[in-house]
Amino acid sequence: MPEFSDELCARLREAFQRTRYDADGVLEALGAAAHAALGRGEPELAFRVSRYAGELGTLIRLFLLGGSEPSAEVEAALAPVTIEDALAVGLLRADGESLAAGLDIRPHGDEQGEWWVISDLDSDLLGGEVPPEHVLGVGHASLSLIRATIRRPVGTLLDLGTGCGVQALHGARHARRVTATDVSARALALADATFRLNGLDVELARGEWFAPVARRRFDQIVCNPPFVVGPPRVDYTYRDSGLAGDDASALVVRQLPAFLTEGGVGQLLASWLHVDGEDWADRVTRWLPPRADAWFVQRDVADPGLYVGTWLRDAGIDPRSPEGRAKASAWLDWFADNKVQGVGFGFVTLRRAEVAHPTIVCEDLRHAFDDPLGPEAGGWLDRVAWLREHGDDLLATRFRVPATVLLETVAGPGEEGWETTIRRLHRTDGPGWQHELDELATALLAGCRGALPLSDLLELLSFAHGDSVEELQDAALPMVRELVRHGMLEAA
Repeated sequence: MPEFSDELCARLREAFQRTRYDADGVLEALGAAAHAALGRGEPELAFRVSRYAGELGTLIRLFLLGGSEPSAEVEAALAPVTIEDALAVGLLRADGESLAAGLDIRPHGDEQGEWWVISDLDSDLLGGEVPPEHVLGVGHASLSLIRATIRRPVGTLLDLGTGCGVQALHGARHARRVTATDVSARALALADATFRLNGLDVELARGEWFAPVARRRFDQIVCNPPFVVGPPRVDYTYRDSGLAGDDASALVVRQLPAFLTEGGVGQLLASWLHVDGEDWADRVTRWLPPRADAWFVQRDVADPGLYVGTWLRDAGIDPRSPEGRAKASAWLDWFADNKVQGVGFGFVTLRRAEVAHPTIVCEDLRHAFDDPLGPEAGGWLDRVAWLREHGDDLLATRFRVPATVLLETVAGPGEEGWETTIRRLHRTDGPGWQHELDELATALLAGCRGALPLSDLLELLSFAHGDSVEELQDAALPMVRELVRHGMLEAA
């Protein structure tokens, strides 16, 4: 595809800044009700309101609503970009006597500022199935990875499989140098246009998986790979790897730590199969290379039928059509042949750790929570490092329960009045971890106020309840380690 030159991007940026085609400007022009309706996929209210927004309204209808606009109005809204230049690079396309968007270009931002992201039109605006080389925009998966990524200053960052480049945009906030790779030439061209439009210097390299950065190491790697699981085929490069089942996720997990600097961190979205007779945690743990801390967080498990239907619609294929039924049949046959009962989806955080016994944890986190997972992932790595350094000294450590942790008790009627049946520890921030406790564990944590070391608390507990100190230590130490990892117990 034709290149977006620096000069063209500068003029396009000028047009967007002049018309206030940014997240705040769009919200102000549409109002909360129309903006919310647009987010639900209900564009009519936004069409109506945008008629009163002048040139900004023209850009909203053109790029966000998929409308066709008169050439004169488009020319005025995009000035100083000419219609000829916009048509030449595919930004616009002719639609009878009017003009329509040829590419998706929309505002995207964070708490520090805004960008514009260029991608291909989605299936709704195309009115049908997307092409094989489709470049996906900022979707739910991209946003979830953005929220799950650790944002700490680093020297070098690799965005593996950059697509439209949105992960690299966010990475540029905290990395001095950013490299973005993709197997798709079209994806790299659109990512390059996104970077130029936003005035960012990002190194681009084309190739499969880690081949473009062979023998290089990075302080941080982020990856939103083609993680859709199923038969080994490539219908769409943005989601299909050509590898069978969950082999794409396994490949990234297996190879990524070798491309990290010592202590470097990699984070990715991944999918894994739930196979009859196999624990998913055992499955993903086998993917890991030596000397890598790993945290697998399962956010959802999809039924195979629901999974297939969701991804057919994502590509703009009607599951009721002959094509949809044929694709679904082949997909479901593959699931059945491989005894797949479900498809897990979640986040993987990896750290290169040159230690004999790295920490590997797989856990479910399927309940809803509002806080982004990125700070929690960074905290988890910090706490794992603390446990590695101080793990032999836990009994000498003074612990305290953070103020964000609460104890919930549930009581039922008993022979002597109300009897506590459930004791549950809640962390009220982050992902909202919960832990069931017994009476002795509840009593132990009640004493964790930073005054006495753990060994003294266990001796007091032994005296009060008649259990041996050794038995209490054997029961308490694994619980303490888990509570520390979850940020529910900390050194005073």
